Amino acid sequence: MTFSLNTIILEPLSKEKPKNAVILCHGYGGDGKDIAILASYWRAHLNETIFICPDAPEKCVASPSGYQWFDLMDQKPEQILSKSLVAENKLNKLIDEVKEKYQLTSDQIIIGGFSQGCMISLQTGIKRKDKINSIIGYSGRIISTDHLSKNIISRPNIILMHGDLDQIVSIESLLEAKEFFGKHNYKIETKIFKHCEHRIPTEGSSLGLQFIKKHFNL
Repeated sequence: MTFSLNTIILEPLSKEKPKNAVILCHGYGGDGKDIAILASYWRAHLNETIFICPDAPEKCVASPSGYQWFDLMDQKPEQILSKSLVAENKLNKLIDEVKEKYQLTSDQIIIGGFSQGCMISLQTGIKRKDKINSIIGYSGRIISTDHLSKNIISRPNIILMHGDLDQIVSIESLLEAKEFFGKHNYKIETKIFKHCEHRIPTEGSSLGLQFIKKHFNL
C-alpha cells in the first residue's frame, strides 16, 4: 500500500511491526525531510514507533522548492479556511491509510507539526470522528476559532509550544489557542520558550518526546 501523499517513513528501530505511529507535518515552504530531523531524534528513544513525515499536498507559492498545506499569500481569512479544509481532508486520508497499513487504532496515533503543520494538525485532530491519541504543536495557531468552535468532535491530548520572540506566528497565537481550548474544557499543556524565534529549540524536542512517552504509556 502506498500513501496518498509523498512521505518520508522512519521505520521502528525494533524492526518489528509498529505499536504506534507519529505523523509529523512540516511548515509552510518546507517538506517531509525538514520535519524528519525531529522524528529522527525521537525515533532513537521510541524503538517501537513508526514516524510518518509527509510532503504537504501543494507546491509552495512563495517557495517553489517546498510545499504548503494551503496557500497563505494574499488570502482573506475565509479563503484560507476554505483551502485548509481541502488539506484537512488529505491529512485525514493519510491518517486512515497509516491506521490501515500498520493495523493501528486511533489511540495509537499522534499527529503534530511545526507552524502551518501545527495549524492543520490542530484543525484535523479536533474534528476527527475517531479520536486520535494526541496533538503536538510547535509555533502554530488555530486557523479559525469560529469554525473550530462549531466543529469540535473529539478531545485528544494537546501540547502547544511557542517561542516568545516569534515574528512569523506571534506568541499571541499560543495564548489565543490556550484560551480557546480552556473555554471548551480541554486539558491542554503549553510551553513558552524564552529568547526563541520561529523554530523548535532543543527543549521543545525533549518536551515533545516526554509528551509522546507519557501518552503512549512508554
